[in-house]
Amino acid sequence: MTHEGDLFNAAAERRLAAQAPLAARLRPRALDEVVGQRHLVAPGAPLRVLVESDRMGSAILWGPPGTGKTTLARLLADATAKAFVPLSAVASGVKDVREALEAARRRLGEHGRGTILFVDEVHRFNKAQQDVLLPAVEEGVVVLVGATTENPYFEVNAPLMSRTTLWRLEPLSTEELEVVVARGLVAESAEADADALAALVAVADGDARAALGTLELAVALSAARSEVGADNGRRTPLLVRVTLDDVARARDGRLYHQGADDHYDQVSALIKSIRGSDPDAGLYWLARMLDAGEDARFIARRLVILASEDVGMAEPNALVVADAAARAVELVGLPEASLNLAQAVVHLAVAPKSNRVTVALSRARDDVRAAARSDVPTHLRDAHYKGAAALGHGAGYRYPHDEPTGWVAQRYRPDEAEGHVYYEPSNHGAEREIGGRLGRSTGPGPDEEGGEP
Repeated sequence: MTHEGDLFNAAAERRLAAQAPLAARLRPRALDEVVGQRHLVAPGAPLRVLVESDRMGSAILWGPPGTGKTTLARLLADATAKAFVPLSAVASGVKDVREALEAARRRLGEHGRGTILFVDEVHRFNKAQQDVLLPAVEEGVVVLVGATTENPYFEVNAPLMSRTTLWRLEPLSTEELEVVVARGLVAESAEADADALAALVAVADGDARAALGTLELAVALSAARSEVGADNGRRTPLLVRVTLDDVARARDGRLYHQGADDHYDQVSALIKSIRGSDPDAGLYWLARMLDAGEDARFIARRLVILASEDVGMAEPNALVVADAAARAVELVGLPEASLNLAQAVVHLAVAPKSNRVTVALSRARDDVRAAARSDVPTHLRDAHYKGAAALGHGAGYRYPHDEPTGWVAQRYRPDEAEGHVYYEPSNHGAEREIGGRLGRSTGPGPDEEGGEP
């Protein structure tokens, strides 16, 4: 006997197979249609200025999944009338790269048309593959646009990095994801309950493609449910309504226990438990979030932030441990990576706590924003290039390693910031020793307070 859920799923699969993915159908066709990344593509923003003046050079687009790296690369090609040639670093070898470069050379010579060579996951190219690109990029045979989710300074060869401009893409905000989901609902001729909308945004974690993928499946499930309920699968309603249950089923039941609000409440509880040095409470909330289907990458990012915000220099290795756990999530994946996250939670919880790095940065920013910025003191300026000495750059600078103590008293800041103390080590963990080296008093101070996650 066929179960009703099987009918829903079968009908949903037929609906999805009959059309292109929603994310592909909604791919922006102009820079003005791009949601998010306003720091790059808004009128007057640097990337947009370069594109509109046809001065776009080779670039690395670095950002989390679903932030528009491929979309931007295609729009760059369209705006400059260059051919768009995509390569996947996962599937392409040196032979593929050479063939693409040779085709670009012929296209330029025979038709005078340039090529944007888009390399997705460029960090996965090995050194030999990256080296093949260098001459073509340097000669202008291609404009290389590489996309990566990994820090390119660690993953991309230095010679290639020096020939490209790095553009950082940010996760989409809640408001931006709401715009994306609203467009998706219009495209699907669908509506959604308020709690379903909130869940779609919350589970996406800044990833527009994830939001649209979940929405598309939720719409298909809702339509299938309505079809089966209306006339045994033979009639489609004019307007589909997505419920929270549809969103949960679209994620295979991996939705937060108490709805979308719990996404924020539970991560707040996790952070505050670790900040409060309770490893058992931290493990409880970690287990609760993972069991609810929370994105492990989101948890990992929060732990990396906490390592600097709430532990800081009291236990300098906390950031190393948190970063290692985040990398393990990408390399190993769940369920095994839950062990790495658990180790990081315990390490951060039992570590001595200090928010003095957070306080210090806030104080420094206040100074920077409160006063006009003067020039870098002459003795601190770069003296390595030809002619720098004639300008007096570096004159009077004392090299600390030449001193027996490895330290020298000299001015390192402009006048408006001289003498201001930003970093005051606490009396916790390694900061006790740091305070002694700096000759500063330690202990709790009036600024010792944690920020909300």
